Amino acid sequence: MTRSEEGLMTQHSSVCADAQPAVFGGGADQPYTYVRKELSEPDWRRFPGWSAVTESDWRDPQWQRAHSVKNIGQLRAVMGDLLDDRFYADLAADQQQRATMSMLLPPQMLNTMAPRCIPERRGLTEAFYADPIRRYMLPVLSDREPEWGSHPYAERDSLHESDMWVVEGLTHRYPTKVLAELLSTCPQYCGHCTRMDLIGNSTPTVQKARLDLRPADRQSRMLEYLRATPTVRDVVVSGGDVANVPWPRLESFVMQLLEIDTIRDIRLATKALAALPQHWLQPAVVEGVGRVARVAAARGVNLALHTHINHVQSVTPMVAAAARALLDAGLRDVRNQGVLMRGVNATTDDLLDLCFALQGEANILPYYFYMCDMIPNAEHWRTSLAEAQQLQLGILGYLPGFATPRIVCDVPYVGKRWVHQVVRYDRELGVSYWSKNYRTVLDGGDADALTRVYPFYDPIDGLPASGQAWWRKHSGTSWETMRPGEPVDLPA
Repeated sequence: MTRSEEGLMTQHSSVCADAQPAVFGGGADQPYTYVRKELSEPDWRRFPGWSAVTESDWRDPQWQRAHSVKNIGQLRAVMGDLLDDRFYADLAADQQQRATMSMLLPPQMLNTMAPRCIPERRGLTEAFYADPIRRYMLPVLSDREPEWGSHPYAERDSLHESDMWVVEGLTHRYPTKVLAELLSTCPQYCGHCTRMDLIGNSTPTVQKARLDLRPADRQSRMLEYLRATPTVRDVVVSGGDVANVPWPRLESFVMQLLEIDTIRDIRLATKALAALPQHWLQPAVVEGVGRVARVAAARGVNLALHTHINHVQSVTPMVAAAARALLDAGLRDVRNQGVLMRGVNATTDDLLDLCFALQGEANILPYYFYMCDMIPNAEHWRTSLAEAQQLQLGILGYLPGFATPRIVCDVPYVGKRWVHQVVRYDRELGVSYWSKNYRTVLDGGDADALTRVYPFYDPIDGLPASGQAWWRKHSGTSWETMRPGEPVDLPA
């Protein structure tokens, strides 16, 4: 541990509640009061299974990967008797009946759950149930919406990314941008994953799709397409998570992208900056990033890393150190793309606390918050468009303009749209309508692609009684025979 990180470690109290910050004296009462807070690395030794884990082991990425929690038995081994059997039963029921993602939690991420709780005679079950990181990384059945667990229009590949593959794994959705999915695994699996159709292991309720090509062949075909398509200038290198790509292979791919003169932006996508910062702190990886960054700078290409952090508890000194190391190695930016989720971060205070920690303490630029996508079993996380609009207004004026994230809706068949760009919005039925100014590869010669509007749907459980009654009346409709994303018999 560095001296600066050691200084940021906190002494944990025996209670789970955060101390209340002092309010600025003499100032007007504001809806949100900024108080600078030091980052802290929770003490992993508070969990019985890690009580003897040393600092050197904790900082070792291979130890982190080898001790990632993949099942309930391993979770019990870490937690000992701190969690009640009812939690494990709740978790097991969800794994069998609702989970779209298998369990995979690096110790670093599990350690950010209930970070200030040192249980004494009682377990930490209630704090664990309430914890925002737990709610999206380790969902239980009682979290789920009982009547409307899935929206009638939910889809496994809700953004139709695989439909837009120009070669396997390469989604050409926007005129000048592509998404390169190099692999279908991550160091951690998030319950709300928008690519739940492809990423990770199959679950009892979801048989996953698979990438068929060998990695080298897939990357070769991607590069061939990009060399032949000069209108593409921006490549997001993702998956899965690029932290699971062996660094020499990832470096080789990025270096070949840099040889294509028309590519001007390259973004590496990894949640592991927060879930496994130990990976990005490895000297071999930092040195490799430096080599790639120097070539990018010499060729005038913007090279950045995009991460996915949803709550302030995930921003620890080790995460800040990893971001600083990557920036010092030569990356232009480290940016965050979070997901807006009920029970996790869907309040003004939660978003501002997170953004101030990212921007002010960890050198990570708040960039986007996406409304949670319409995948199966995600309704308990999703917010309405109206809530998202209110949150966007709520965070304006506190952060620097360049660090004020946009809250966006990723509309099927359209793409990202700022939440205030909606064309019209029926709040009773929870249907919003959106337009687009470019064609996707699915539009072909569709003359009306740029003049029609495309629907998106609020979670039904938050609608007024009349709206819920309408959806309940139509719940027996054969949704799968309809064109995805098109409403049926909606009142004018």
